[in-house]
Amino acid sequence: MVLLRPATDADIAPLALIRSSPEVTHWWGDEEDYPAAVADDLDRTYVVEVDGRMVGAVQTYEEADPMYRHAGMDIYLDPHAHNKGIGTDAIRTMAKHLFHTVGHHRLVIDPAAANAAAISAYERVGFRRVGVLRRYERGPDGTFHDGLLLDLLPEDLID
Repeated sequence: MVLLRPATDADIAPLALIRSSPEVTHWWGDEEDYPAAVADDLDRTYVVEVDGRMVGAVQTYEEADPMYRHAGMDIYLDPHAHNKGIGTDAIRTMAKHLFHTVGHHRLVIDPAAANAAAISAYERVGFRRVGVLRRYERGPDGTFHDGLLLDLLPEDLID
């Protein structure tokens, strides 16, 4: 369903527009300068496309220490792409890339504990709940909210 491709400078403005939508800022927080926020993470960002149209991004990070080597990811989508299986497919596609191409043995993701839609999408891919990260991130209201740590091993990946 989705195509993931490395983000380029030309993607900054359209991704910033998606990041600034109220449905995304509710979970990702409000930025003073969305283009700068997108540009800061461009080297680890993959554009999510459906039928040649940009609908969001998946960001990745890697822990390089050989003792703890793993990768993590996060995703944001245009609100028009919500509830269509696009997020699930994008996470699954990135997980396959990180396992089979990059060679990771474990992946993590850490949504807000209250973000039931995101958690459901991640669990459909095979992510398992590890535990609650208490007062993990500051929300748009200025208070700290819980996060949920989930992880995925290659044998848990649901095609």
